[in-house]
Amino acid sequence: MTTTYAFWLAGRQETGPETLDVHHPYDGRLVAKVSVASDAQVEEAVAAAYAVKDEFAATPAYQRAAALDHVAKRLAERTEELAQLITAENGKPIKWARGEVGRAVSVFRWAAEEARRFNSGEGQRLDTDAGGTGRLGLVRRFNRGVVLGIAPFNFPLNLVAHKVAPAIAVGAPIILKPAPATPLSAMILGEILAETDLPAGSWSVLTVPNDRMPALVQDPRLPVISFTGSDKVGYAILDSVPRKHVTLELGGNAAAVVLGDWNSEADLDWAATRIATFANYQGGQSCISVQRVIADATIYDRLVEKVVEKVGAQVTGDPADAGVDVGPLVSEDAAKRVESWVDEAVNAGAKLLAGGEREGASYAPTVLAEVPDGVTLATEEVFGPVLSLQKVDGVDEAFAAVNDSKFGLQAGVFTHDVQVAFRAHRELEVGGVIIGDAPSYRADQMPYGGVKDSGVGREGVAYAMADYTYERVLVLTGLAL
Repeated sequence: MTTTYAFWLAGRQETGPETLDVHHPYDGRLVAKVSVASDAQVEEAVAAAYAVKDEFAATPAYQRAAALDHVAKRLAERTEELAQLITAENGKPIKWARGEVGRAVSVFRWAAEEARRFNSGEGQRLDTDAGGTGRLGLVRRFNRGVVLGIAPFNFPLNLVAHKVAPAIAVGAPIILKPAPATPLSAMILGEILAETDLPAGSWSVLTVPNDRMPALVQDPRLPVISFTGSDKVGYAILDSVPRKHVTLELGGNAAAVVLGDWNSEADLDWAATRIATFANYQGGQSCISVQRVIADATIYDRLVEKVVEKVGAQVTGDPADAGVDVGPLVSEDAAKRVESWVDEAVNAGAKLLAGGEREGASYAPTVLAEVPDGVTLATEEVFGPVLSLQKVDGVDEAFAAVNDSKFGLQAGVFTHDVQVAFRAHRELEVGGVIIGDAPSYRADQMPYGGVKDSGVGREGVAYAMADYTYERVLVLTGLAL
């Protein structure tokens, strides 16, 4: 019998008049049904969040931290259940799904720690000028109000955590909308949140179809929007609500640069292994998945051989198998899109070195070289298990190639030269530079986000907390300092 999940409205389970089906991407079987919130139920959730915002903001730090600690503990206890659910709804190989649960545990743990020290305030002597004699300033942060968190399908638990945990930490009510394709793990998070003593109305997890989102996005009671997803949708949201505080974590076409000093067999083996792994590890469905490999001419041929070998060694198949490295994409339509982009590139003259085949929602790990500049694959985010190789002469040309993109999320630079590492940090137009590894490394506590079409604002627990809040100054007068 198929399980039907209720959604979470102001901290309690509710069902609506309709359901949506969640299918396993690998074989298309029905995994579960999820109840969809009606317009009236969405309104009730928004009204409850708005009504409780002052009460929630005033909750003591220990209470919010205790709730976050509880979530971290319960997620850890339910790791295998959640990992299996992520694999079923998303198609992510089980080994990567287990890793995702572990990351979500850390996000809530860090949020608990940050909640305890958040907003202690910064004192400023103001008598540095004569007009400030006897005055002391105290700067504290206060939340901007209710957060609308819109999460994507590719990390259905961890990117939900990055919306929810910082909001709870600063005492901001949150209405979470998980991706329609992957809402199940968010519903389990709701079960765990319901075990805490957070105020009713301080959180909701609502299944809302995408075509009903504009009204929610534009609701004036939701002054903060945190969106992770495609650049087209993200900037459409930003354009529709110019007076709201909007954070966008959007796409990329991340580059891995391999420079000439990274030239030993061990060096090139490491680079090829990391490139092959992180071009394919979520079926390529990660904003910082390796899409472009930019290699110095002195090591290019040796690297190409190793990359093709390592990509060929990636194990594909049923994502429930612990030995599988690469599972399906989220849907057959997604795989067909990737297929069309690769076919376009090959027809325009790109060389297909590996892969290039689709079966249902699965697309084989693919390597291309000499991709023409004008094709879609060269300019857009493929969001699939596809990487392209480009030969360059020296650091100048390599860094120019990285920056020749409308995206700027992260880049990896394989070099032993510390001067080049600092130059990369200075010159590359991205939100993060990873030295000695692929661009796909992310520690969940570090600031994460991009420039150009990769978005605005930063995630990472403390940085999202700052983003959800603003400075307010208190000036004390007539003090003997």
